[in-house]
Amino acid sequence: MQNKAASLNRRQSDRTNNRRLAERSMAFVLAGGRGSRLKDLTETRAKPAVFFGGKFRIIDFALSNAMNSGIKRIGVATQYKQHSLIRHLQRGWNFYRAERNESFDIMPASQTMSETRWYEGTADAVYQNIHIIESYSNLEYIVVLAGDHIYKMDYEIMLEEHVNSKADVTIGCLEIPTDNASEFGIMHVDESYRITDFLEKPANPPTMPGQPDKCLASMGIYVFNRNYLFEQLRRDAADPDSDRDFGKNLIPYIVKNGKAQAHRFTKSCVRSDGEEEAYWRDVGTVDAYMEANLDLTSFEPALNLYDSSWPIWTYSELAPGAKFIHDKVGRRGSAVNSVISGGCIVSGARVDQSLLFTRCYIHSYSTLKRCIVLPEVDIAEVCQLTNVVIDKGVKIPKGLAVGNDAELDAKRFYRTKSGVCLITQPMIDNLDF
Repeated sequence: MQNKAASLNRRQSDRTNNRRLAERSMAFVLAGGRGSRLKDLTETRAKPAVFFGGKFRIIDFALSNAMNSGIKRIGVATQYKQHSLIRHLQRGWNFYRAERNESFDIMPASQTMSETRWYEGTADAVYQNIHIIESYSNLEYIVVLAGDHIYKMDYEIMLEEHVNSKADVTIGCLEIPTDNASEFGIMHVDESYRITDFLEKPANPPTMPGQPDKCLASMGIYVFNRNYLFEQLRRDAADPDSDRDFGKNLIPYIVKNGKAQAHRFTKSCVRSDGEEEAYWRDVGTVDAYMEANLDLTSFEPALNLYDSSWPIWTYSELAPGAKFIHDKVGRRGSAVNSVISGGCIVSGARVDQSLLFTRCYIHSYSTLKRCIVLPEVDIAEVCQLTNVVIDKGVKIPKGLAVGNDAELDAKRFYRTKSGVCLITQPMIDNLDF
């Protein structure tokens, strides 16, 4: 009997070891941040819940990468303005099934019997949910992800590098010009890409081996062995001086006292036909948000969302096809170099180099150029809008012109230094015609 039991245990162990690394992993998505640099776009929703690309939310990219990589267990930590994000996750990501050894857990910040605090930092968000993670069976690796970046990446490749290098932590890194280093946490690495130092926004950044014009910036993506991560989280939680943060506390400690490996994004970036660059965007400002959305309207977009081999999953609202009506000189419904989502009606208006989300209505004689229009916006007749981002549900009054008078625009709306205007309904309500 003992020989049979030992044989059975070996066979079970062999099956486990032969599974893809992703199938032995969990993705823990940090989605609690506000994203204050997006101004009024995050007044009622967290940054990961902000609309993107016509039908998606920002968080859909990290979640889709995890699912496409083969990771079947996902946890999402939420905190700031949770309702919009949680509702989206419940509607769009409710297809995971426990009977298939899958799980999708939403982990809102909450008070406990002995604590009065919420999530105090990124590391604390994982620490407070250790009891949930420990309930997963056959879990060996944890992939910690930020839920607020736009990119396509195969995490399985990063997991393989983590295991092969025998690292304590593997950090996803971007290759960036040294001129931009002051905006990121920068890795100093040796020839084998072992991290020897971590510098937060340095003025004189260390460069990559053999590439004096580039350096490695942290993407906020970390791979840990599960047990090692728990040890570090518990050690950090016992430190009264810690900020409970991966970038500020855990990673510098591991770089100094353990083995930290840098994984270059170029190795695992998923590129579709026509994509030349390793596309990654932090859409943390109104300008960056605008440009990343406009990237999708290009003839050959830098980020291809039409590639069915690496789909971006989301909640798909039931809506009829977009409609273009009227065909008279000066009153012709048309769109050029634009993305128009379902349920939109372009009625005798012209849309140029713009992106319209679901159920927008553009009335006659209006013109839109370089506009990002979020869902359910109604733009009245004879409006001229250029370089604008319009929040969900806004009703633009007849005859409004934006983009011609910088001084007037700045008085009425939030205007960036590059001239992009963010328009919300309270701003419209305060207009004095």
